[in-house]
Amino acid sequence: MNMKSEGVSRPDILAPAGNKAAFLAALAAGADAVYCGLKSFSARMEAKNFSMEELAGLTRLAHERGTKVYITFNTLLRPEEMTAAGQIIEDLSGQVSPDALIIQDPGLIPIVRQAGFAGELHLSTLSNVSFPAALDLIRTGFKDGIRRVVLPRELNIDEIKTFAEACPRGLDLEVFIHGALCYGVSGRCYWSSYFGGKSGLRGRCVQPCRRLYAQGKQPPKRLFSCQDLSLDVLVKVLMSVPEVRVWKIEGRKKGPHYVYYTVLAYKMLRDHGHEPGMKKTALGLLAQALGRTGTHYNFLPQRPQNPVNTGGQTASGLLMGTVKGGKDPYMIPREMLLPGDVLRIGYEDDAWHAIYRVTRSVPKKGRLHLRLNTRRRPSKNAPVFLTDRREKALDDMIRELDQALADIPIPRQLSSGFRLRLPKRFSKKTPVSDLHIGRTGGKRRKAGQAGAWLSPHALDNTPGTLLSKVWWWLPPVIWPDEEDSWRELVARLLKKGGRNVVLNTPWQMAFFSPSEKMNIWAGPFCNIANPLAVDVLAGLGFAGVIVSPELAHGDFLRLPEHSPLPLGVVIGGNWPLCISRVLPEPFDLGQPFTSPKGEASWARQYGQNIWIYPNWKMDLEAHKEDLRKAGYSLFVYLNEPVPPEVRMKQRPGLWNWQLTL
Repeated sequence: MNMKSEGVSRPDILAPAGNKAAFLAALAAGADAVYCGLKSFSARMEAKNFSMEELAGLTRLAHERGTKVYITFNTLLRPEEMTAAGQIIEDLSGQVSPDALIIQDPGLIPIVRQAGFAGELHLSTLSNVSFPAALDLIRTGFKDGIRRVVLPRELNIDEIKTFAEACPRGLDLEVFIHGALCYGVSGRCYWSSYFGGKSGLRGRCVQPCRRLYAQGKQPPKRLFSCQDLSLDVLVKVLMSVPEVRVWKIEGRKKGPHYVYYTVLAYKMLRDHGHEPGMKKTALGLLAQALGRTGTHYNFLPQRPQNPVNTGGQTASGLLMGTVKGGKDPYMIPREMLLPGDVLRIGYEDDAWHAIYRVTRSVPKKGRLHLRLNTRRRPSKNAPVFLTDRREKALDDMIRELDQALADIPIPRQLSSGFRLRLPKRFSKKTPVSDLHIGRTGGKRRKAGQAGAWLSPHALDNTPGTLLSKVWWWLPPVIWPDEEDSWRELVARLLKKGGRNVVLNTPWQMAFFSPSEKMNIWAGPFCNIANPLAVDVLAGLGFAGVIVSPELAHGDFLRLPEHSPLPLGVVIGGNWPLCISRVLPEPFDLGQPFTSPKGEASWARQYGQNIWIYPNWKMDLEAHKEDLRKAGYSLFVYLNEPVPPEVRMKQRPGLWNWQLTL
């Protein structure tokens, strides 16, 4: 439970669970809450996840021990999935009774309420709530209520405090304190999807950012592979921010050892962090939790740490040594190895990487011969990582809880009676138009309409006669210390007569008054993929929506059937692989870098954000007529100035058109 004493809050510690053993390990460690996903509609589809029956028993066991359970439903919904999502949520409500659902797609809000779910709704970090003014809009704009917001991992403590100061009554905050970091801002990474159709917004990211890349004459490095976040002793600073109700540990793909050790460590730091002995013990537990090397990242603004360490190891697991020998490879472990330990030899993207299970104890600095059932030999000096461990004491605790779980009756699953209610289709005739977006300002066009990314420079370079005709785009991410300047820039735009605006998070509506007569559209970075999400944005005052460009052709063509607003689509141009707040070191902006498969990309910085672009364009021009017939009226072309050193390739830019999202 949350308690306040003398201005200090006691936040909940929220543990990850990707399988039953990890869930039981969280209970054994005394986690205040556990978050986990189903085998569908989860942003960690690579985790084993749970069936409905498994979740029902585990949730009852957790509730008996005073532990809350949150279910992650944080994925984009395709049009054809809305009914299935409602049926699952209805089943969750009746059979599992979790305390909350964690969501990113606004279309889930009406589905959840239609399905009769009475628990809390928490906005996932994938929703990209990155500036404080968004909080009041979230609290007042959603009639059905959001109870908690999970903040981006990129924030420092001063920025978190500005969120706390702006946090309205009835809303609270959740902050990540430990676990894997993504190079891209959550909800703003399309790298895996663009390169191979595996969407991170659908929980299927293949982590292309962790691969080797080469720039210039430098040897290939892991230019974008981040270390793990580990706030460790710095969590004491969060204790003075009562609006932060939850400390979140990332890791639904991790094993029970990781879950148990991290939860136990942060409980010690929360409850006994002032005691030197307990602090030392907690740090020792974190060091043995089998994560990557830790970083405080941006948490201390006076001492930020770049999470990308191109000279270090950033593979998952604890580095235990390197491969030695030739035909008879072996390793000398840095720490004692136990029977049952799981080792990974090499990085996950090494063609020869292998998994090895230890069968006997090996002392620190002993020798373990690596008898591998593989034709490909690991390279000499290849790193060896400890990725999972099952000590007897932890196994005994899990076994005892598993026995208690077996005694819990599971209610019979009833067939769902869920019937989806869809909004009425927008029926007014809307003129079909092309929209060309640039960086320098609105320019007169012979055909189609002009658009520009809003900036002081673009505003100053647009003739006054065009200002009211140009479509002004706000960026996909606005950080807390940029909020005031963006509010001022929007006010200046309105004063000069700007009327057409595209917002790239729904929360940017906080910069506009309902009394202003504006044509405000939701941009493609809002990641809208179904008509119920469109309907939610209509309730916030949007006049139209440019849908997610990640969709497959069937999703594109089906979405307008029940859309209550006119729709647009990005049909061509330079789409970014991701947007980040991190600049690797060393790294040259504007210079191409290449993947092992020869894919070339480059980076540009706008404000605090690093934009990564591939050297081929998105191109759905051949399908424009099909999209028009389906009901789309606005066709967007994104035009990014290409650095002179970058050679663009002519290759299909269909993205997911021929795939299944």
